[in-house]
Amino acid sequence: MIYWSMQTLEVWKQAQETGYLEGSSEHLMFPKQYIWMMEQMKTRLPNYKGEYPIWLWIKKPDMRSTAHFEGGTKCVRLTIDLKETDVLISDLDRWNLVLNNGFCSDNEHEEGEFNKGILEMTKEESWERIFDLNRAVDVNWTGNGAWLQGTTGRIYLEKVKRVEQYISRKSKLY
Repeated sequence: MIYWSMQTLEVWKQAQETGYLEGSSEHLMFPKQYIWMMEQMKTRLPNYKGEYPIWLWIKKPDMRSTAHFEGGTKCVRLTIDLKETDVLISDLDRWNLVLNNGFCSDNEHEEGEFNKGILEMTKEESWERIFDLNRAVDVNWTGNGAWLQGTTGRIYLEKVKRVEQYISRKSKLY
């Protein structure tokens, strides 16, 4: 299956030296949540060995977007061929709830019950919902789940099928 990963040119050059691409503890913006994702990967991916994750896109990302890196950053878009069993797919919008240490509710009523402390599900248990892509939810509350992402462990260079270099666009934010 084909996936894509956006990386800085610096990270790509390091991967060429080591022979593989791998996440790093130096780049953890949300340590607790990344460790939680790694635990999920250990449980759900049979070949995962505990490396820091590499984030993947299911749909080919647009290099012209200003959302990937700070403007002016030298980057690469990697096209990668991996087995489906080596990639943990999750809902990107719902992942943001995990990153923000929030409860992953399916509807407004459930959110209210959680906030009142009468729901038996813990916040961390709710996070596992990001992997259940066919769950019935109130899309007016949760969104439509259109953006999927993947995570995987170490990616050996022979799995990289194409490398496209670019410089990220500047945005009003950067």
